[in-house]
Amino acid sequence: MPSQQETPVKSVVVPFGPDAEPAGLKRLGPEVPERWRTVDRSAHAPHVVAVPGEDGAGWIGAALVTARPHTAYLKIVDAVGDVPAVVRAVVAHARDRGLVQVKWEGWTASPETAAAAGFTPLAPPLAPAGDGAGPDAGYVRWLCDGAGTEPPYYGQTTHFTCGAVTALVAQAHAGTLSPEALDRRAELTFWRDATNFPSCEPVGLGVAVRRAWPSSPVTVHLDTDRAVLLDHFPEDEQEWRALLQRASRTEAGRIGLPIDPRPLSSTAIRDAIGRREHVLLLVSLAGMLGFDVPHWVLCHGAVPGAVVIEDPWAHGVAGDTWVDAHLLPVPDPCLDTMSAVSADGFHGAVTVGRPPRGASSSAPPGA
Repeated sequence: MPSQQETPVKSVVVPFGPDAEPAGLKRLGPEVPERWRTVDRSAHAPHVVAVPGEDGAGWIGAALVTARPHTAYLKIVDAVGDVPAVVRAVVAHARDRGLVQVKWEGWTASPETAAAAGFTPLAPPLAPAGDGAGPDAGYVRWLCDGAGTEPPYYGQTTHFTCGAVTALVAQAHAGTLSPEALDRRAELTFWRDATNFPSCEPVGLGVAVRRAWPSSPVTVHLDTDRAVLLDHFPEDEQEWRALLQRASRTEAGRIGLPIDPRPLSSTAIRDAIGRREHVLLLVSLAGMLGFDVPHWVLCHGAVPGAVVIEDPWAHGVAGDTWVDAHLLPVPDPCLDTMSAVSADGFHGAVTVGRPPRGASSSAPPGA
C-alpha cells in the first residue's frame, strides 16, 4: 500500500534488451535507448517501468531498472520524462514484488530530485569498485525499517583483496579504524598479513584481524579441517599453501583465537548483527554475478527477510556498480545458498565484535 505521501501511479513493466526495445521510448527521445545500451545488462534482468499518458497514446516517462539476481532491491539506472511519476511507479513496483529497497544511480538525478522522491544520498565510495567506475553519486530508499547505519564503501583495488577490504570496512564501521585510513596502502598491507597467496582463507584472515586489532573479539567459523580454496591449483601448488594454512591454525591456538566448526547460518548472522558484531562471510558469486568464485563480503545490517551486506566488488561490464554493491540486501535463504562454497559446500566466516569500552585500538595497517 502506498503511504499517505504517495499517489498511486498507473504503470507498465516491459523487458529491455537487444531484442526488446519498447516502442514507447521513442516518444521520450531518440537518445534514450543509446544511453541505456552502453553495457550489456542482460544478467541483471533489465526492464522498463513506464507511466502512460492520460490518452493512452504513449508514455510520459520511463525508467530503466535492474538488480543483481537473488537480492531484495531494484536499481533505477536512469529515468526520463516525468521523473517524479516514474520513480513513484518504480517504488510501487518494488513494493509489489516484496522488495525492501530501491536505489537510484546519480547519472542524471540531482540531490534535490532524489530527496523529493524520498531517497537519501549514499556516501560516495572511498575507492571505485571492481572493473567499472560507476556514477559519482547514488541514492537509496528503504521500504522497511531497521537497516542500521551506513558503513563507508571501499571497492577492492585488486582481484584478490576482498578479505582484507571487508575486515577494514568492518573496523571503520565499528569506529575502530578511521575511514580516512582506509586506502590502498592499508588494503595491501593487511592483505599481505592475511593472504594464503593470493586469497585469504578463514583462519588466516581471523588471525590477521586479531593481530591488527587485539582488543576486538574475533571468532573463526569453518566447518572443515582440511585446507580450503586450493582446488584450482596444481597438486604441488596446493601443498605449500596447505602448509601455511596449518601454520595459521597453530597461530590461532597460540593466541587463543577460537575456531567454531559449525557453519554460520543466516539466523546466526542475524544474531551476531544484533550483538553489534560484524560478519566477514565467504560466499560464492555464482548466484549474484554468474561466476562461481569464492569471495568475501561484509554482513553488517538486517531488515525483515534480508541481511544487508557490503560487497567490495562490482561487475562493471554488466552494468553493476558500487551503487549495487553498497548496502546490498540479500534474502536469508539466498545468503545461506551463497555461503556454501565450492563443490563440497564448506562454510567459512569470521565474526568481529566491538572492543570493550575504554579499550585502546591499534594503529591502522600500513601506519
